[in-house]
Amino acid sequence: MPQPQQVGQQGVERDKPIPVSVIVPTRNEAANLPRSLESLRSFGEVYVIDSQSDDATVEIARSYDAKVVQFFYKGGWPKKRQWALDNLPFAYDWVLLIDADEVLTDKLAAEIDRVSADVNVDGYYVKLQMFFLNRPLRFSGASFWKMSLFRRGKGTYECRLKEQDASMADMEVHEHVLVSGRTARLRNPLIHHNVESLSRYIQKHNEYSNWEAKVWLNDEKQTGLSPSLFGMQAQRRRWLKKRFLGVPGSPILYFLYKYIFCLGFMDGIPGFLYCAYQGIQLFNIKAKIYELRVNAGIK
Repeated sequence: MPQPQQVGQQGVERDKPIPVSVIVPTRNEAANLPRSLESLRSFGEVYVIDSQSDDATVEIARSYDAKVVQFFYKGGWPKKRQWALDNLPFAYDWVLLIDADEVLTDKLAAEIDRVSADVNVDGYYVKLQMFFLNRPLRFSGASFWKMSLFRRGKGTYECRLKEQDASMADMEVHEHVLVSGRTARLRNPLIHHNVESLSRYIQKHNEYSNWEAKVWLNDEKQTGLSPSLFGMQAQRRRWLKKRFLGVPGSPILYFLYKYIFCLGFMDGIPGFLYCAYQGIQLFNIKAKIYELRVNAGIK
């Protein structure tokens, strides 16, 4: 896969909508959605892919003139975002994927507007600026790049596990979009409000750990990006997690790696909590791998 190149600069205002179709997956996101949709007002088309929310998510989406589509997950593959890529009648050649807890800055929207006219690039990575309990995390190993903007038909999610169910969330967890063609990086970050409610954070990550346990238990059957110390960021992170999973006491070591080596202590109490929950998440994954082995009679 080609290495992304750094591109982009602040764009200019335009009279026409930004020619990009946006996908926003939701499930009970009434608290986050207004902020996200407000940042998308300049885009030509916004789809909210909802999973039968029982709060005001749908009403909020419609108040911003978003197109609401209900997704009914029945297990297996595809999950929510890949299903949307496969089935929605997009009006534009570019697709932007963002979550309900993510917000575009004016500079990022202008940059996306500008690069959408570039015929030489098929996909763009965007850097997440993570906020945890309303504080930006500048350390803590919380810097991520993800493929969020790509040409329609050029990007597809890797499938790391076909045998999935609703206990593992109905949306892609740590699968990544793979783009066939040239990729680059945007300069301006995407604001990611990772958690404002610890109860919701714990609930979501419980589902994520169900998925990760089964993924790592079936590691030899995985497809998509393979763990690699010298690969792209997602591959390096998988390589690191795979090594930690095999080490006794690794949840504590992972916390120390995040908090000390990655300077999480510089992010104050939110940094401590973030690093601690990262270690707890690894503990949950290891415990659930053990549970799956016991249930399957694997020693």
